[in-house]
This record gives sequence, C-alpha cells and structure tokens, in this order.
Amino acid sequence: MTVYDLTARLPGPAGTSVPVLAVVDERLKTTSVCLALAHGSRDDPQGRGGIAHLLEHLVMSSPLGGDGPAWSFSEYVERRGGQANAQTGLEVMLYYAQTHADDAEDVAAALLRAVFRPVLDSDTLDRERAVVLQELAAAAADPSDAVQDAVLAGLFPGHSLGRPVGGTPDDLAAVTAEELTAVHRDRFVRAAGALVVVGPKVPSVLAGAAVPDTEGPAAPAPREELEPAGPDDPLPDPGEASFTWLCFAARSPRADAAGRAAYGVLAHLLGSSPSSLLYRTLRSEHGLSYSFHAWDRGYREAGAWRLLIGAEASAAGQVRTVVDVLLASVAEQGLAPDDFDAAVRQAEMSLVLESETPLEYAKLIAERTCATGRVWSLESEIAGLRQVGIDDVRRAAAHVRRELRMTVRSVAA
Repeated sequence: MTVYDLTARLPGPAGTSVPVLAVVDERLKTTSVCLALAHGSRDDPQGRGGIAHLLEHLVMSSPLGGDGPAWSFSEYVERRGGQANAQTGLEVMLYYAQTHADDAEDVAAALLRAVFRPVLDSDTLDRERAVVLQELAAAAADPSDAVQDAVLAGLFPGHSLGRPVGGTPDDLAAVTAEELTAVHRDRFVRAAGALVVVGPKVPSVLAGAAVPDTEGPAAPAPREELEPAGPDDPLPDPGEASFTWLCFAARSPRADAAGRAAYGVLAHLLGSSPSSLLYRTLRSEHGLSYSFHAWDRGYREAGAWRLLIGAEASAAGQVRTVVDVLLASVAEQGLAPDDFDAAVRQAEMSLVLESETPLEYAKLIAERTCATGRVWSLESEIAGLRQVGIDDVRRAAAHVRRELRMTVRSVAA
C-alpha cells in the first residue's frame, strides 16, 4: 500500500485546501475516512476551557439536516453498520468513520457536512453540555484519568498545554451557542488539516466537496513561553490510600525537533512489554505493579514523556526508586544491544500493527500529517527509528531523569 497526495483536493475556506491522502487497497471491503484539524483544547478561549471538546460532541451528535431523518452523523453511520467517533487532543482533533465501501460516498459527504456545517443551537448545546459534564465527573472519580490531567498541569504550569482537555464545569457552564459558533467560524474551519482515506477506492465526493467561505486561513498560533515545571507531589500516605497512580513525566523535544525518536524508543524500553527493562524489574523481579504504560508526545513548544504506574500505596516509594535506578542505569551505563534492539522493534511493530488496521491507519496518517504540517508515512517513520542509536537513548534517559517530576492520585483507603 502506498500513501499519496491526490491531485484532487478538498476545497477549504476562501481558497485554502485540505490535502486528501489515500491508501488504496482493492482487497478491502471497508472504507475508513479520517479528517484531522490542527485545532485542540489549547486553542480554547481563556475562561472557556472545553469549547473544542464541546464542539466535538456537537459535530458528532447534532442532526445532519437535509431532507432525510434528523439523524446525527454518528447514528447515520451506525445505522449502516459502520462505526464513527471523534477525539479532541491538545493540538489536533480527529473525526472518523469506517463503513462498507459501498456506503463510502454517502458517509464521506455526511462527515464533511457534520464537521463544516454543524447545528450549534442552544438546545443541542445544553444537551451535549450535560453529557460532557457527566464525562468529566466520571474522569474526576477515576484516579488513573485524573492523574493524566494533573501531570500536564504540573509539567506546563500556567500554559495552554497544561489546561484540561475537557475543560472545567465552571468554564463549560458559561459557554454560549454564540461563542461556539464564533470558534467554529473563526478558528476551527480555518485550521490546517488533512483528510485520509483507506479503502478500495477514493470516494469521488472528496474531489468536489464545498465548505463555508470564511475570511481565509487562520494565522499559525505562536509558541508560548514555558515556565519551569512544578514540584513533585508527595508520596501517598498508606494509612489514607489503598492504591495509587504515579505518573512520572518530563518535557521532551518539541514536535518538529530532531532526535524525538529516541524518546519513543525510551518509552518502549520502560513500557508494558515483557521485553522491557521496567517489566522485568518492576513486575517480574519485585512484583510491585501489574499496570503500567509509557509514551511520548510532541507539541509546539515541547513534548511530554510520561510513564504511568498503578501500585499499592505502600509500594509507591519502591516504585519511584526503581524508576530512578533504571533511568540512571540507562543514562550512565547505556544498554545491552539486545535490550536496545527489542525496544526499537517494539516501537516499529506498534506502528506496523496500526497500519494493518485500516481505521487506525487512517487516524495515524491524519493525526501525524496534521500535527507536523507535512505528509507522514509509515516508511519514513520506521526509517527514523532505525537511525536511533544506543547513545541517543542514553542521552534521552539522562534528560528525562534530570527533568523528571512525579504526580500522584490515589484511591482512598
């Protein structure tokens, strides 16, 4: 399968255009479509955190309009046996669907209508606001969710990257339909983006779909100054907590910086695979944790390298020591070649596995193309991974250890 930029492009607002990228595989019986836009929660107006996430909900759940039944985009797709969803990130939003290839024309047209012409009236807003508030309440009650918002707030204090993606109840309560409409008109539809198709052919509707005119593409957002990261949280008190989630985090290079691949390899080296150093030490040798995961993401000003570990509150101090010792060992002594090779292979295979699931592949291409502003391909990403050396990972470990901070959220005893 080859990724290519079609000569036909999805017309965007006032002469701009969104590239349509396609992976054509005639063996497939489904078509997956993903539209990514370079707009996220960090773009929410001050005091109105959560607008991007609210907009995601309205795009997916508002009536599509037209002469047919008043179905939302989600219901429209699922009534045809497909699946549809969306997600809001810090800097990128994704809207996607997978359907039978015979339905691809209609579903692609419906996706464009839903994203670029959503119903943003007060009744729909009030309904979806209530749903989002329930979503936030559920996340706040789950320490494994709560710790992930908290770690970004500590890693990027006073910065738009540190604001919770879903916003806060107070901010959400103040959002009006007029404000949502303005964000959609002035920022959302004018953001850079990418539309990706993975299927047996490309829906012809994507070559001639129209979206509303605006005053032109939005200016690229400037980078914001970063303040020093906040201090560590204290270790949990075993007398007050039964189970705890520890998130170890450090700033990593920004999205467009050279050398980012080494931080991804380091995440696999300390990830949840039985081949990782952390698995062998934390779980197999000491039996301190069953659930842990490491990952790295790049943003405009900096990246965020994270390691999330769930453990008994009484073991939190031992867990912190194990993490510090492992990072110090990698930074100061390097790696055994077989451990390094296993981490690189894990990083590569995670991409390959996603690429062999059509919908995940469409999302992967769309998100990374949108985030970087250049067409992403599996082959180039793997080539970059294969250029990472042991010394690159050693330097990444030294940086992470030097910058590391710990955030804690616990389950009460």
